[in-house]
Amino acid sequence: MRNLVIQFAQASRAAGLRVSTSEVLDTLVQLPMVDVLEEGDFKAVLRANFVKSHRDNPRFEHLYHLFFHEMRTEIRPEFTGSVAREMLPLLDALRGEAPDDAMRRAVMDFLAGDPTRYLDRLRAMQTEAEAEGKGGYQKGQGTNLGMLTRRLAVSLLLRAIEQALEERLGSGSGINRETRKGIREHLGARIDSARRLLMHEDRPDNPEAVRPASREEYMAQLGERSFASLTPRETGEMREVVNHLVRRLKDTASRRYAARSRGVLDVKKTLRAAARYQGVPVEVIYRKRPKNRGKVVTLCDVSGSVWSAARFMLNMLYSVQECFTGVRSFVFVAGLAEVTSIFERYDINTAIGRVLEDTDLAYGAPTDYGATFRHFKSGYMDALNKKTTLIIVGDARSNYFNPEEEILAAMREKCRRIIWLNPETETFWNSGDSEMRAYAAHCHEVRPCGNLNQLLDFIKDLVL
Repeated sequence: MRNLVIQFAQASRAAGLRVSTSEVLDTLVQLPMVDVLEEGDFKAVLRANFVKSHRDNPRFEHLYHLFFHEMRTEIRPEFTGSVAREMLPLLDALRGEAPDDAMRRAVMDFLAGDPTRYLDRLRAMQTEAEAEGKGGYQKGQGTNLGMLTRRLAVSLLLRAIEQALEERLGSGSGINRETRKGIREHLGARIDSARRLLMHEDRPDNPEAVRPASREEYMAQLGERSFASLTPRETGEMREVVNHLVRRLKDTASRRYAARSRGVLDVKKTLRAAARYQGVPVEVIYRKRPKNRGKVVTLCDVSGSVWSAARFMLNMLYSVQECFTGVRSFVFVAGLAEVTSIFERYDINTAIGRVLEDTDLAYGAPTDYGATFRHFKSGYMDALNKKTTLIIVGDARSNYFNPEEEILAAMREKCRRIIWLNPETETFWNSGDSEMRAYAAHCHEVRPCGNLNQLLDFIKDLVL
């Protein structure tokens, strides 16, 4: 724990927070007085010693999430032994390509898990650009091009490193496919973090930047965050938001179904009823709106970050299941398993937690959409009919296995409609091993669902 706090203090200093040696010592004395496994208590001790002003709070929050969530390899489940073993020599080889480039060394340290040097280089860039800007302003030539050109150079460096990684992770690298995938995901997330830090700007003198966001503003911002980037605390807050939104959605649906006397006038029944009143239409009869309650079948990819989106979708879908005649759910990786009975036996939150425990799927296996469709065709095709909406949640990355899009076409013929929800950014839908283009041709609708707002829009359209 002591080394961890010291490393965080070094990273904080590199990012511009004023942290003295005595404050680090005070932190080490105070931490044994709290339960360090309770993240709120641990974080409160660090904030009390490292933050001097409320203006430093945003920077502290940013650094804390970076250091203790994004950069901690031991808490990343995908950072397995084989990934770590193959990745470290790869980073050493890339570091040796330009040993005299200070920024390149800083980036490679960042990818290896040490953000201190990279943060220090970014702060030095900011200081140099501000000094140039002030000098230019005194001469009547104030400009912010200095920082822009520096950021562009670092951005190009990150892109070059990204391309070098792809070249070294080619099929001829001698590394097995699953390990290559793990390295790509791990280093890709690190490079994305490096880009966010590069573009991040602290504006302490801007009153809008230091104004605390209201609860509504915070939740709106949280709704735009990617499911895969949520912290455990934000995931808990997201559940509260989902419960609140589901209650509102159910109330809206109930009012719509209750408004049965607001439809189109039924002329025949009105005239027939008027016969009892000597032809006077005393009783006006409207056509009752039939409740549009269809059947829903879901196929959810539970591998990697896709499961983050799938569990929220299942949560919302089963919360409003009374709006449908029935809901059947299946999860898959390289095989298929039905989990409908789990949601029938347990409450929603418990059921979602048990989905990964009570099924025999090989979660470490590469995702195979073709095998999943073959399994569904052989055992569950009778679940589809012309009143069924089939919802597929997945990134369509089939690891170059046979996509079996013909089976999806056959499923389309049997059901009312197929909706594909993809949590991946649309830019990457048809790249690499993605079969999104082949599957989209057989779907009635393809939608992104990478955050809560996108998912809520879909559920509203589905229910209302």
